[in-house]
Amino acid sequence: MSRKTATFKEFKDYTLAVARGERVVDSSEAKVWHEQIEEDQSIETPEAALLDAVSSHYLHSSLREKIVEHIFVGDALRRLWQRGVTDVEVLRSEFDAGGYDLVMSYRKIVRHIQFKTVTESARTSAVRISVKLTEKPAGCVIWIVVSPSLELKSFLWLGSKSLPDINDLNKAKHKRNAKGIKRERANYRVVRRSRFERLSTLDAVLDRLFGPLP
Repeated sequence: MSRKTATFKEFKDYTLAVARGERVVDSSEAKVWHEQIEEDQSIETPEAALLDAVSSHYLHSSLREKIVEHIFVGDALRRLWQRGVTDVEVLRSEFDAGGYDLVMSYRKIVRHIQFKTVTESARTSAVRISVKLTEKPAGCVIWIVVSPSLELKSFLWLGSKSLPDINDLNKAKHKRNAKGIKRERANYRVVRRSRFERLSTLDAVLDRLFGPLP
């Protein structure tokens, strides 16, 4: 795997530019950034530790989403147990061709859920959502805000009784190809953060999913 030596400030500026959509990552660019330390190489500086933390979120975003999904399911089931709710079913999708990651059902309520994650410090202003999720009778999106150590801090919610129509929103695009062209992703739409409702607690998310609970 290719490596690049740079200062911490250069890496931070690069990462923020990618997060803001001001820069597109080229497939030929180095995947691992290395900060050269002039003094004792065995001593990790605070800047180097932060570099590793930031790079982990950037380089392993898919793994991060899976971890956060597992944490959410575990915390949700535990909280439901504490509230006396034990008849909730959880079904996982093998892949997201249907636009969702997880199905949770409680009595007659079935929710198809698409998960997204973002760190507290990120300025991500939008996410890409599959239009196929709108075909589900009670599709919804839970955008989870996490700390650098993957603690669940708050939630962004979209999809009251069902996902609102997003077909008229801007189509998402693929990364630039070898010719520098960004092709459209016909089945995905860009949904702005402002369309989401911010929820501070897990209980609030559960009430949005299943209505009033014990």
